[in-house]
Amino acid sequence: MDIIGLDLHQRESQLCICDADGTITERRIVTSRERFTAVLGDRPRAKILLEASTESEWVARHLESLGHEVLVADPNYAPMYATRSRRTKTDRRDARTLMDACQTRAYRLAHRLSEPRRHVRAELAVRDALVRTRTRYVALAKTLVRRDGLRVTSSESHLVAQRIGALSLSSALEAELQPLFTVLAPLNEQIAAADRRVATLAATDPVVARLATAPAIGPVTASAVVATIDDIARFRSAHQFEAYLGLVPGERSSGEKRHVGPITKAGNSRVRWLLVEAAWRLLRTKSPEAVALRTWAHGVAGRRGKKIAVVALARRLAGVLYAMWRDGVSYDASRIRGPRIAAAEVTARAG
Repeated sequence: MDIIGLDLHQRESQLCICDADGTITERRIVTSRERFTAVLGDRPRAKILLEASTESEWVARHLESLGHEVLVADPNYAPMYATRSRRTKTDRRDARTLMDACQTRAYRLAHRLSEPRRHVRAELAVRDALVRTRTRYVALAKTLVRRDGLRVTSSESHLVAQRIGALSLSSALEAELQPLFTVLAPLNEQIAAADRRVATLAATDPVVARLATAPAIGPVTASAVVATIDDIARFRSAHQFEAYLGLVPGERSSGEKRHVGPITKAGNSRVRWLLVEAAWRLLRTKSPEAVALRTWAHGVAGRRGKKIAVVALARRLAGVLYAMWRDGVSYDASRIRGPRIAAAEVTARAG
Protein backbone atom coordinates (compact mmCIF):
# COMPACT_ATOMS: atom_id res chain seq x y z
CA MET A 1 0.00 0.00 0.00
CA ASP A 2 1.25 3.49 -0.85
CA ILE A 3 2.00 5.83 2.06
CA ILE A 4 1.23 9.55 1.69
CA GLY A 5 2.05 12.47 3.93
CA LEU A 6 -0.21 15.46 3.31
CA ASP A 7 0.82 18.87 4.66
CA LEU A 8 -2.52 20.62 4.36
CA HIS A 9 -2.94 24.37 3.94
CA GLN A 10 -5.77 26.69 3.03
CA ARG A 11 -4.70 27.41 -0.56
CA GLU A 12 -1.98 24.92 -1.50
CA SER A 13 -0.94 21.61 0.03
CA GLN A 14 2.19 19.50 -0.18
CA LEU A 15 2.15 15.77 -0.90
CA CYS A 16 4.91 13.29 -0.19
CA ILE A 17 4.07 9.91 -1.76
CA CYS A 18 5.97 6.72 -1.05
CA ASP A 19 5.06 3.96 -3.52
CA ALA A 20 5.10 0.28 -2.63
CA ASP A 21 8.55 -0.07 -4.25
CA GLY A 22 9.99 2.76 -2.12
CA THR A 23 9.93 5.46 -4.81
CA ILE A 24 9.21 8.88 -3.30
CA THR A 25 7.31 11.55 -5.21
CA GLU A 26 6.70 15.10 -4.01
CA ARG A 27 3.96 17.33 -5.36
CA ARG A 28 2.40 20.65 -4.51
CA ILE A 29 -1.25 21.04 -5.47
CA VAL A 30 -4.13 23.46 -4.97
CA THR A 31 -6.28 22.60 -1.96
CA SER A 32 -9.53 21.78 -3.74
CA ARG A 33 -11.73 18.77 -4.30
CA GLU A 34 -11.05 18.90 -8.03
CA ARG A 35 -7.27 18.76 -7.66
CA PHE A 36 -7.37 16.02 -5.01
CA THR A 37 -9.57 13.98 -7.35
CA ALA A 38 -7.28 14.60 -10.33
CA VAL A 39 -4.10 13.66 -8.44
CA LEU A 40 -5.30 10.89 -6.13
CA GLY A 41 -8.57 9.72 -7.66
CA ASP A 42 -7.05 7.10 -9.98
CA ARG A 43 -4.37 5.86 -7.59
CA PRO A 44 -4.66 2.53 -5.78
CA ARG A 45 -5.85 2.61 -2.18
CA ALA A 46 -3.27 4.47 -0.07
CA LYS A 47 -2.80 5.34 3.58
CA ILE A 48 -2.78 9.13 4.00
CA LEU A 49 -1.70 10.99 7.14
CA LEU A 50 -2.57 14.65 7.70
CA GLU A 51 -2.78 16.95 10.71
CA ALA A 52 -6.06 18.03 12.28
CA SER A 53 -6.94 21.56 11.18
CA THR A 54 -9.85 23.67 9.98
CA GLU A 55 -9.77 22.06 6.52
CA SER A 56 -8.84 18.55 7.61
CA GLU A 57 -12.36 17.12 7.98
CA TRP A 58 -13.67 17.92 4.51
CA VAL A 59 -10.37 16.86 2.96
CA ALA A 60 -10.39 13.59 4.90
CA ARG A 61 -13.98 12.84 3.86
CA HIS A 62 -13.27 13.61 0.23
CA LEU A 63 -10.15 11.43 0.16
CA GLU A 64 -12.10 8.62 1.84
CA SER A 65 -14.73 8.93 -0.86
CA LEU A 66 -11.91 8.31 -3.37
CA GLY A 67 -11.20 5.00 -1.65
CA HIS A 68 -8.19 5.92 0.48
CA GLU A 69 -7.56 5.27 4.17
CA VAL A 70 -7.19 8.64 5.88
CA LEU A 71 -5.62 9.22 9.29
CA VAL A 72 -6.17 12.60 10.95
CA ALA A 73 -3.40 13.10 13.51
CA ASP A 74 -3.13 15.23 16.62
CA PRO A 75 -0.68 18.05 15.74
CA ASN A 76 0.35 18.36 19.42
CA TYR A 77 1.87 14.87 19.50
CA ALA A 78 5.63 15.53 19.62
CA PRO A 79 6.90 12.04 18.56
CA MET A 80 5.26 12.53 15.16
CA TYR A 81 7.86 15.20 14.37
CA ALA A 82 10.90 13.29 15.66
CA THR A 83 12.56 13.26 12.23
CA ARG A 84 11.95 16.95 11.48
CA SER A 85 14.86 19.35 11.76
CA ARG A 86 14.29 22.10 14.30
CA ARG A 87 16.36 24.62 12.35
CA THR A 88 14.65 24.34 9.00
CA LYS A 89 10.91 24.16 8.39
CA THR A 90 9.34 23.91 4.96
CA ASP A 91 6.17 22.36 3.61
CA ARG A 92 8.22 19.71 1.81
CA ARG A 93 9.95 18.72 5.03
CA ASP A 94 6.64 18.66 6.90
CA ALA A 95 5.01 16.42 4.28
CA ARG A 96 8.02 14.09 4.39
CA THR A 97 7.83 14.01 8.19
CA LEU A 98 4.15 13.06 8.05
CA MET A 99 4.92 10.31 5.56
CA ASP A 100 7.67 8.93 7.83
CA ALA A 101 5.34 9.10 10.84
CA CYS A 102 2.68 7.21 8.86
CA GLN A 103 5.19 4.47 7.99
CA THR A 104 6.44 4.10 11.58
CA ARG A 105 3.02 4.70 13.16
CA ALA A 106 4.50 7.52 15.24
CA TYR A 107 1.23 9.45 15.44
CA ARG A 108 -1.76 9.88 17.70
CA LEU A 109 -5.14 10.04 16.05
CA ALA A 110 -7.27 13.12 16.62
CA HIS A 111 -10.94 12.61 17.39
CA ARG A 112 -13.17 13.32 14.44
CA LEU A 113 -16.54 14.74 15.43
CA SER A 114 -19.73 13.19 14.16
CA GLU A 115 -21.74 15.23 11.67
CA PRO A 116 -24.55 16.19 14.15
CA ARG A 117 -22.03 17.39 16.72
CA ARG A 118 -20.12 19.38 14.10
CA HIS A 119 -23.39 21.11 13.23
CA VAL A 120 -24.00 21.99 16.89
CA ARG A 121 -20.48 23.42 17.21
CA ALA A 122 -21.10 25.59 14.16
CA GLU A 123 -24.40 26.86 15.60
CA LEU A 124 -22.68 27.71 18.88
CA ALA A 125 -19.81 29.47 17.11
CA VAL A 126 -22.28 31.66 15.21
CA ARG A 127 -24.20 32.44 18.38
CA ASP A 128 -20.99 33.30 20.21
CA ALA A 129 -19.96 35.73 17.47
CA LEU A 130 -23.37 37.43 17.59
CA VAL A 131 -23.31 37.75 21.39
CA ARG A 132 -19.78 39.17 21.42
CA THR A 133 -20.76 41.72 18.77
CA ARG A 134 -23.79 42.79 20.80
CA THR A 135 -21.66 43.06 23.92
CA ARG A 136 -19.29 45.49 22.21
CA TYR A 137 -22.15 47.61 20.88
CA VAL A 138 -23.92 47.71 24.24
CA ALA A 139 -20.70 48.68 26.04
CA LEU A 140 -20.13 51.53 23.57
CA ALA A 141 -23.71 52.77 23.94
CA LYS A 142 -23.41 52.82 27.73
CA THR A 143 -20.10 54.69 27.49
CA LEU A 144 -21.64 57.39 25.30
CA VAL A 145 -24.54 57.77 27.73
CA ARG A 146 -22.21 58.04 30.74
CA ARG A 147 -20.25 60.74 28.95
CA ASP A 148 -23.37 62.95 29.18
CA GLY A 149 -23.78 62.22 32.89
CA LEU A 150 -26.63 59.75 32.48
CA ARG A 151 -26.93 56.22 33.87
CA VAL A 152 -28.50 53.11 32.42
CA THR A 153 -30.23 50.85 34.92
CA SER A 154 -29.02 47.27 35.00
CA SER A 155 -30.87 44.98 32.62
CA GLU A 156 -30.39 42.16 30.17
CA SER A 157 -28.46 43.06 27.03
CA HIS A 158 -31.46 42.93 24.69
CA LEU A 159 -33.24 45.57 26.81
CA VAL A 160 -30.40 48.14 26.93
CA ALA A 161 -31.59 50.08 23.87
CA GLN A 162 -35.06 50.34 25.38
CA ARG A 163 -33.66 51.58 28.72
CA ILE A 164 -31.45 54.16 27.02
CA GLY A 165 -34.37 55.35 24.88
CA ALA A 166 -36.32 56.13 28.06
CA LEU A 167 -33.64 58.61 29.20
CA SER A 168 -33.62 62.34 28.45
CA LEU A 169 -31.11 62.29 25.63
CA SER A 170 -29.78 65.31 23.80
CA SER A 171 -30.36 65.48 20.07
CA ALA A 172 -26.60 65.07 19.47
CA LEU A 173 -26.47 61.92 21.62
CA GLU A 174 -29.55 60.48 19.91
CA ALA A 175 -27.85 60.95 16.54
CA GLU A 176 -24.68 59.24 17.82
CA LEU A 177 -26.59 56.25 19.20
CA GLN A 178 -28.95 55.79 16.25
CA PRO A 179 -26.53 53.65 14.13
CA LEU A 180 -25.93 51.35 17.12
CA PHE A 181 -29.64 50.95 17.83
CA THR A 182 -30.29 50.26 14.14
CA VAL A 183 -27.84 47.33 14.30
CA LEU A 184 -28.84 46.11 17.76
CA ALA A 185 -32.47 45.41 16.87
CA PRO A 186 -31.81 42.75 14.19
CA LEU A 187 -28.85 41.48 16.24
CA ASN A 188 -31.15 40.75 19.18
CA GLU A 189 -33.54 38.95 16.84
CA GLN A 190 -30.75 36.77 15.45
CA ILE A 191 -29.47 35.90 18.93
CA ALA A 192 -32.98 34.97 20.05
CA ALA A 193 -33.34 32.77 16.94
CA ALA A 194 -29.97 31.15 17.68
CA ASP A 195 -31.10 30.47 21.26
CA ARG A 196 -34.23 28.78 19.95
CA ARG A 197 -32.19 26.60 17.59
CA VAL A 198 -29.83 25.59 20.41
CA ALA A 199 -32.81 24.82 22.68
CA THR A 200 -34.31 22.63 19.95
CA LEU A 201 -31.03 20.80 19.47
CA ALA A 202 -30.72 20.32 23.23
CA ALA A 203 -34.23 18.90 23.47
CA THR A 204 -33.48 16.28 20.83
CA ASP A 205 -30.17 15.16 22.35
CA PRO A 206 -30.62 13.06 25.53
CA VAL A 207 -27.03 13.66 26.67
CA VAL A 208 -27.45 17.45 26.46
CA ALA A 209 -30.78 17.24 28.31
CA ARG A 210 -29.14 15.14 31.03
CA LEU A 211 -26.21 17.51 31.54
CA ALA A 212 -28.57 20.49 31.64
CA THR A 213 -30.05 19.13 34.88
CA ALA A 214 -26.89 20.22 36.72
CA PRO A 215 -27.15 23.58 38.52
CA ALA A 216 -26.01 26.62 36.48
CA ILE A 217 -25.74 24.48 33.33
CA GLY A 218 -28.12 25.65 30.62
CA PRO A 219 -28.71 24.38 27.07
CA VAL A 220 -25.87 26.45 25.60
CA THR A 221 -23.22 25.19 28.05
CA ALA A 222 -24.46 21.59 27.91
CA SER A 223 -24.56 21.67 24.10
CA ALA A 224 -21.05 23.14 23.94
CA VAL A 225 -19.65 20.41 26.20
CA VAL A 226 -21.32 17.60 24.27
CA ALA A 227 -20.43 19.02 20.85
CA THR A 228 -16.79 19.42 21.86
CA ILE A 229 -16.33 16.03 23.53
CA ASP A 230 -18.66 13.99 21.28
CA ASP A 231 -17.74 10.65 22.89
CA ILE A 232 -17.18 10.45 26.66
CA ALA A 233 -15.52 7.03 26.28
CA ARG A 234 -12.45 8.87 24.98
CA PHE A 235 -11.56 9.73 28.58
CA ARG A 236 -10.59 7.23 31.27
CA SER A 237 -11.10 9.57 34.21
CA ALA A 238 -12.56 12.90 35.28
CA HIS A 239 -9.05 14.33 35.59
CA GLN A 240 -8.28 13.46 31.97
CA PHE A 241 -11.56 15.10 30.97
CA GLU A 242 -10.70 18.25 32.94
CA ALA A 243 -7.19 18.34 31.48
CA TYR A 244 -8.60 18.14 27.95
CA LEU A 245 -10.63 21.27 28.69
CA GLY A 246 -7.56 23.08 30.02
CA LEU A 247 -8.90 23.40 33.58
CA VAL A 248 -6.00 21.71 35.41
CA PRO A 249 -2.91 23.54 36.71
CA GLY A 250 0.17 23.53 34.52
CA GLU A 251 3.33 22.09 36.01
CA ARG A 252 7.05 22.62 35.39
CA SER A 253 9.07 20.33 37.65
CA SER A 254 12.62 19.06 37.52
CA GLY A 255 14.53 17.13 40.15
CA GLU A 256 13.60 18.38 43.60
CA LYS A 257 11.96 21.51 42.22
CA ARG A 258 8.22 21.43 41.62
CA HIS A 259 6.34 24.42 40.27
CA VAL A 260 2.57 24.33 39.76
CA GLY A 261 1.25 27.33 37.85
CA PRO A 262 -2.01 28.60 36.34
CA ILE A 263 -4.35 26.34 34.40
CA THR A 264 -3.09 25.13 31.03
CA LYS A 265 -5.99 26.65 29.03
CA ALA A 266 -5.67 23.79 26.53
CA GLY A 267 -8.58 22.62 24.43
CA ASN A 268 -11.71 24.50 23.48
CA SER A 269 -11.70 28.02 24.92
CA ARG A 270 -15.47 28.48 24.50
CA VAL A 271 -16.33 25.48 26.68
CA ARG A 272 -13.80 26.51 29.30
CA TRP A 273 -15.21 30.06 29.41
CA LEU A 274 -18.79 28.75 29.68
CA LEU A 275 -17.84 26.48 32.60
CA VAL A 276 -16.15 29.37 34.40
CA GLU A 277 -19.28 31.49 33.87
CA ALA A 278 -21.35 28.61 35.25
CA ALA A 279 -19.05 28.54 38.30
CA TRP A 280 -19.70 32.24 38.92
CA ARG A 281 -23.44 31.58 38.75
CA LEU A 282 -23.07 28.70 41.22
CA LEU A 283 -21.38 31.00 43.72
CA ARG A 284 -24.27 33.46 43.51
CA THR A 285 -27.21 31.06 43.37
CA LYS A 286 -29.30 30.15 46.40
CA SER A 287 -30.46 26.87 44.89
CA PRO A 288 -30.44 24.05 47.46
CA GLU A 289 -29.09 21.68 44.79
CA ALA A 290 -25.86 23.68 44.67
CA VAL A 291 -25.24 23.91 48.43
CA ALA A 292 -22.43 21.32 48.53
CA LEU A 293 -20.60 22.78 45.53
CA ARG A 294 -21.07 26.35 46.73
CA THR A 295 -19.88 25.54 50.27
CA TRP A 296 -16.83 23.77 48.90
CA ALA A 297 -16.00 26.75 46.67
CA HIS A 298 -16.39 29.22 49.53
CA GLY A 299 -13.88 27.14 51.49
CA VAL A 300 -11.39 27.40 48.63
CA ALA A 301 -12.06 31.13 48.35
CA GLY A 302 -11.22 31.59 52.02
CA ARG A 303 -7.83 29.97 51.50
CA ARG A 304 -6.87 31.03 47.97
CA GLY A 305 -9.16 33.88 46.92
CA LYS A 306 -12.38 34.06 44.93
CA LYS A 307 -10.88 33.98 41.41
CA ILE A 308 -8.94 30.79 42.07
CA ALA A 309 -12.01 29.33 43.75
CA VAL A 310 -14.13 30.00 40.67
CA VAL A 311 -11.67 28.20 38.39
CA ALA A 312 -11.46 25.33 40.87
CA LEU A 313 -15.26 25.16 40.93
CA ALA A 314 -15.35 25.12 37.12
CA ARG A 315 -12.94 22.20 37.18
CA ARG A 316 -15.04 20.32 39.73
CA LEU A 317 -18.20 21.08 37.77
CA ALA A 318 -16.52 19.56 34.70
CA GLY A 319 -15.83 16.44 36.75
CA VAL A 320 -19.49 16.27 37.78
CA LEU A 321 -20.60 16.55 34.14
CA TYR A 322 -18.13 13.81 33.20
CA ALA A 323 -19.60 11.44 35.82
CA MET A 324 -23.17 12.24 34.74
CA TRP A 325 -22.38 11.56 31.11
CA ARG A 326 -20.34 8.42 31.83
CA ASP A 327 -22.94 6.88 34.13
CA GLY A 328 -25.96 8.07 32.14
CA VAL A 329 -27.62 9.72 35.15
CA SER A 330 -29.13 13.12 35.86
CA TYR A 331 -27.75 15.47 38.48
CA ASP A 332 -28.20 14.24 42.06
CA ALA A 333 -27.19 16.73 44.75
CA SER A 334 -26.97 13.96 47.36
CA ARG A 335 -24.01 12.42 45.51
CA ILE A 336 -21.91 15.58 45.73
CA ARG A 337 -19.36 15.34 48.51
CA GLY A 338 -19.22 18.35 50.77
CA PRO A 339 -16.02 20.05 51.99
CA ARG A 340 -13.70 17.86 53.99
CA ILE A 341 -13.40 18.71 57.67
CA ALA A 342 -9.96 18.50 59.22
CA ALA A 343 -9.48 15.82 61.87
CA ALA A 344 -8.53 18.39 64.52
CA GLU A 345 -11.73 20.31 63.82
CA VAL A 346 -13.81 17.13 64.12
CA THR A 347 -12.17 16.37 67.49
CA ALA A 348 -12.80 19.90 68.70
CA ARG A 349 -16.47 19.68 67.75
CA ALA A 350 -16.81 16.29 69.43
CA GLY A 351 -15.30 17.69 72.65
